Amino acid sequence: MRNELDRFGSNHLTRREFLLATGVTLFTETVADVCAQQQVRPFSTPELHEASYYETLKDNTIQCGLCPWRCVVVNGKRGTCGVRENRNGKYYTLVYGRPCAMNNDPIEKKPFFHVYPGSRAFSIATVGCNFKCKFCQNWDISQAKPENIPVQFRTPQEIARKAAAAGCKTIAYTYSEPIIYYEYMADCARAAKDLNIGNVMVSNGSINEKPLKDLIPLLTAIKIDFKGFSQQFYGDICSSKLQPVLDTLKRLAGSGLWFEMVMLVIPTLNDNMDEIKRMTAWIVKELGQDVPLHFTRFHPDYQLRNLPQTPPSTLYKARKIALEQGCHFVYTGNMPGGEGENTYCPKCREVVLNRYGHMTISPELANGKCHKCGTFIPGVWVQKEKPTTGTKVQGN
Repeated sequence: MRNELDRFGSNHLTRREFLLATGVTLFTETVADVCAQQQVRPFSTPELHEASYYETLKDNTIQCGLCPWRCVVVNGKRGTCGVRENRNGKYYTLVYGRPCAMNNDPIEKKPFFHVYPGSRAFSIATVGCNFKCKFCQNWDISQAKPENIPVQFRTPQEIARKAAAAGCKTIAYTYSEPIIYYEYMADCARAAKDLNIGNVMVSNGSINEKPLKDLIPLLTAIKIDFKGFSQQFYGDICSSKLQPVLDTLKRLAGSGLWFEMVMLVIPTLNDNMDEIKRMTAWIVKELGQDVPLHFTRFHPDYQLRNLPQTPPSTLYKARKIALEQGCHFVYTGNMPGGEGENTYCPKCREVVLNRYGHMTISPELANGKCHKCGTFIPGVWVQKEKPTTGTKVQGN
């Protein structure tokens, strides 16, 4: 979120000022707003919600099966995510029904460029994450503990009604890591579908096969925040693992669910062009040419304030390499203006979606086809269309 402060001429905006500056006017509710309304003691009412995907071992120890950490948690302790706790051999989520942020965003801000362009996404988050990225832009909630942020309880049905009242086409599970509030996300998604509202998840992709398989039918699309194409980067900078994310991406490619990828390009850490060439070649081979790939500009934050912003030339080089490797849809983000924001027909190179920042200026894909040559542009549009043959990514 903070990457875009320069666009408004200041590096000292408050979170609320920033949300207002970016046009979040239909609905905005943050932790401060909730606290001003009502101070709620953490975990007071209703009762805690039992977690999914765990098994009880001996001596009331449990093993979580939600994400690849597979945490073994003794009685009274929590998993790596910090929001799931063992209480006498039962595992509980401490953040069910407790969103710490609710905002009405352009869907392009997630970013999703091939999902309902020009629409709004009702964005929610709870505290917690199963990564510890040193560059996290929402570290104040992703690295927080549930008891540190008092919030008001919101049922899934209430979230869905708020999204409908705000005129949103989707609910976006975003900002922190939705995997760690899996149960709440799934129930919100079911409530949203009852009101004909879609669901999109913005995730680091570190989730086990069974939970992912169960979640996919509830979602309209997923965006994977891909950190870099090396285990060293994932380990040193994110305190996590690369291989489980690669596994998730390959599962998504075979699932029929639309997904996009975003890579925050950080100077000196994951901006090696040879590595980006290998990464994009892997994407084309394993995932298909039609997966949208966003290279976004780094803004110094959290524990990496010593590094500079990403030079625009770096993003342009990365985009050029990806296109040369065969990726059809490659974008540059956090850098308004320029051809890297537009969607081009892969056949005739006509601009089919024109953008600036988080705005789609000319949405001309209501039927999912290039207006000039008729080529199908894969994605989630107003009408369902069959994708072109030879790609592993399916439109919805």
